[in-house]
Amino acid sequence: MSLIKFEIFRTVVELGSLSKAAKTLKLTQSAVSHAIASLEADFGFTLLIRNRSGTSLTENGSEMLVYMQGMLKLNEQMLQKASEFNGIETGIVRIGTFPSVSIQWIPLILKKFSEDFPLIKIKLYEGNYDDITEWISEGKIDFGFLSLPTASSFDTIPIITDPLLCIVPDTHPLFHNELIHYEQLRNEGFIMPKSTIDNDVSRIFKKYKITPPIQYEIEEDQAIISMVQNGLGISILPSMILYRLPENIRAIPLEGNYSRSIGIAATSFKHVSPGAKKLIQCIQNWIY
Repeated sequence: MSLIKFEIFRTVVELGSLSKAAKTLKLTQSAVSHAIASLEADFGFTLLIRNRSGTSLTENGSEMLVYMQGMLKLNEQMLQKASEFNGIETGIVRIGTFPSVSIQWIPLILKKFSEDFPLIKIKLYEGNYDDITEWISEGKIDFGFLSLPTASSFDTIPIITDPLLCIVPDTHPLFHNELIHYEQLRNEGFIMPKSTIDNDVSRIFKKYKITPPIQYEIEEDQAIISMVQNGLGISILPSMILYRLPENIRAIPLEGNYSRSIGIAATSFKHVSPGAKKLIQCIQNWIY
């Protein structure tokens, strides 16, 4: 077995298609298909289910992918360390991010990082907290942005505290309040965010023992803002998301100044690649 086959397999899984993987890797589709078939012959079982809509992992394939990602990660770390010994800073760093970080931070961080380390390539994976936690555990990414606290098995570095604010339309009785008390939310029609911060909001409700009637559960942040704007309910979102609110919506602080703590997490910062360490340092320098 070879690492090249592992890389081909990982790319097929990520893109969900042999043809897309072939195009990305600059190989023929026949070569990609042969590499997968060869892996399946080596292992003695099927790794992928192929159909008209693309490919999907078998149960065995899902388990083997974790090992392959681990081996590819170690190989990348070894190559980066060798380059470092030779005075060359190169390699690929894979990071997990969620939408508000992608919008607010990532473009500026990557611009600075690419200026300082032009030969280190960054690959972004965007998802919610659960996705990023899974990607870290599986070794799919080097590290990821998460709301803290997170899994106790992870190493974490706090980055910033991001206040959670209640957003209300100008037609709502709470619009002119300077502070929202949780008791005032008890009977309010609520739009629950389902993308990345539903756990943060749920912790607030649990702490203050309130259960507002949930009118809608929405994943897209801008859709939540639009629904609030049209009087369909109120919601709670992080300040990072609320940088361009319509004029008829106010973001009001919550009782106790509740916030989410954003940080970065990895299985072990001590053992991340040299490129990942440089990117982490760049993030810290940019934030602080």
